[in-house]
Amino acid sequence: MTDDFSRRGLMLVLSSPSGAGKTTLSRMLLEEDNEITMSVSATTRPPRTGETHGEDYYFVDKETFGLMVNKNELLEHAKVFDNYYGTPRGPVEEALVAGKDVLFDIDWQGTQQLEEASADDLVRIFILPPSAAELESRLKKRAQDSLETVTKRMAQASDEISHYAEYDYIILNEDIAVSHRKIMTILKAERLKRVRQTALSDFVKQLRASL
Repeated sequence: MTDDFSRRGLMLVLSSPSGAGKTTLSRMLLEEDNEITMSVSATTRPPRTGETHGEDYYFVDKETFGLMVNKNELLEHAKVFDNYYGTPRGPVEEALVAGKDVLFDIDWQGTQQLEEASADDLVRIFILPPSAAELESRLKKRAQDSLETVTKRMAQASDEISHYAEYDYIILNEDIAVSHRKIMTILKAERLKRVRQTALSDFVKQLRASL
């Protein structure tokens, strides 16, 4: 098997505690690989300055979001504070059929919902920090959160990490470049899996017929 065969795309999930490097690794992956695109979520929160409908989020009202849930048009969804977020099924399915991979930056709860919706297309990677001290240091260096918020994120990290066994691959993020290469290796291998090679069956039939 080679990349010459057309294939079905896959859904690549990166999950981690806040501060473990997930966002940086996602950005590196999107910059290097043009076969993967970021999932665009629907949300009921209002757009922030500079955000574009259809690129950053699909901005909808709560009534529309509720209809999407009832019509099973979302692969996963959750309420965060007073707003709802979810992944529209249509654009993801279109990408997969076209042989395009879709990257998800979601937590373990969203990942569980994706597994229920489309387990065969799912590849799950969990990013671990090298230590609790390093995780706290990274959160403080970001200077995005107050000390109180950092403390809350550290408390949440233990619960998030407890779900590591639900993932296919675990990466210990000591070095961001090394972790990135590992993700690329996983992605290349998963793309070559027999079940994703949509044209392989016909090729083998033709090959056998010509022998």
